[in-house]
Amino acid sequence: MAELSDGALLARVASDDKDALGLLFHRYSHLARSIGRRILRDDGEADDLVQDVFLYIRRRCTAFDSSKSCARSWIVQMTYHRAIERRRYLATRHFYSGAESQGRAERVVGKATAENDYSAEAVFGRNGLTKVLGVLSEDQRETLCLYFFEGCTLAEIGERLGQPLGNVRHHYYRALDKLRKQIFGRNVRSS
Repeated sequence: MAELSDGALLARVASDDKDALGLLFHRYSHLARSIGRRILRDDGEADDLVQDVFLYIRRRCTAFDSSKSCARSWIVQMTYHRAIERRRYLATRHFYSGAESQGRAERVVGKATAENDYSAEAVFGRNGLTKVLGVLSEDQRETLCLYFFEGCTLAEIGERLGQPLGNVRHHYYRALDKLRKQIFGRNVRSS
């Protein structure tokens, strides 16, 4: 079967020949993945595109007309069409803007850590942690440390620091706002 032309393989796929589809996959999956990487700019999405293209070819192989183009051109055209369609879909769901903000966050705070190391220094890196925490006042730093690392409530923090609850809340929310701005580069409000 390896000596069959792409057009003949498509005809066999139309008659539900799984081996013919497997051979087409073997011939064109690398090309489809390459097109997907260029258009989608994401390896996982490119891999998903390859599967989507060959499922599409399986369903729509009867639409192939050898008088209009060769099988290779048709497969490449379907791959481009499905990739561009997927890129538009991802763009409307802000997939690419999320990737950009993730990259910006990594530049500020460093790379991901080992699964079992959740210390602030490991997450942010020594220089990144100093930079991020450098924007906070002493009261704000103390409030966040007591809240997140010692598990104190805002009322308990007020008692420890000898400050009214309103001041502690102010330090807490201002500190979170400053950290969001420092990490993401803009004002991000949580709901």
